[in-house]
Amino acid sequence: MKRSQDRRRLPPLNALRAFEAAARHLNFSRAADELSVTPGAVSQQIQNLEDYVGAPLFRRTPKGLLLTDAAQTALPALREAFDGLAEAASLLTAAVDGRRLTLTAAPSFAAKWLVPRLGRFEAAHPQVDVWLSAGLDLVDLTAGEVDIALRYGAGRYPGMEVRRLIGETVIPVLSPELHAANPLDRPEDLTRHLLLHDGSPDPDDSCPDWTMWLAARGVRDVEGARGPRFNQSSLVIEAAVNGRGVALAKRTLAQDDLDAGRLVAPLQIATAVDFAYYLVHPKAKGRLPQVKAFISWITAEAEAHEAALRTLDNGAGI
Repeated sequence: MKRSQDRRRLPPLNALRAFEAAARHLNFSRAADELSVTPGAVSQQIQNLEDYVGAPLFRRTPKGLLLTDAAQTALPALREAFDGLAEAASLLTAAVDGRRLTLTAAPSFAAKWLVPRLGRFEAAHPQVDVWLSAGLDLVDLTAGEVDIALRYGAGRYPGMEVRRLIGETVIPVLSPELHAANPLDRPEDLTRHLLLHDGSPDPDDSCPDWTMWLAARGVRDVEGARGPRFNQSSLVIEAAVNGRGVALAKRTLAQDDLDAGRLVAPLQIATAVDFAYYLVHPKAKGRLPQVKAFISWITAEAEAHEAALRTLDNGAGI
């Protein structure tokens, strides 16, 4: 029992925080700014920690501070411990407020795929309040403020639990009224149409654009770079719905409009993309009942979505 108590005997948390900040910045003044204290207070906390461990943690050189070997060895474990503390604190908050589920997603995926289906989750789990934040900036999931992120990418999210939801393709779409007035029956017919471009951020340029799509089909009489460009996938789809031209649209995001007849895809040429939609969350968040419920629900929704697309493709011979 005494040995276990000795292992639990820790130096003051403030001293550890001061050391971690100073070690990260290699500067007491910047660490003080981060912690909202004076440089003297940081220096005192470092001195307290050095007294506790019985060894220096920093070496002062003409070029600035350097960590001692002991400090360099301990720092990664200390950072991991602070991340764990932050995660535990967020779990305590989430456990107390078990009604809240905080999600983040890209605006287009949120608007065109998630939100139209979210009512089904809320009907099945009326005790859960969904807080959805849609934005293009990636959220730091280690901060603990967000339970789940829905991301479009290559699926590489180190340190996170990752589940692939939906693959993606791009397909030419236009409004049925525009197609009736100016039929699009073969790729060469695009010479008579305005091309609408999806200029949404793609960190790996994995999504084919019109220039690539036309070149792959040997169409040389169309300027693939001409036409309006939109910085969100949902906007280029809405432009196509309103009859402005032909969009090379992400099919997952356009499918509800295709099903509703607001768009048509007469060419039936779907081109696969390397990226997919993923569900991402810190491992500890997976213990929360509201997170478990959402993962189960959205996985079933994604499976139903992809099964419906396979049925459509088999019928159309894509």
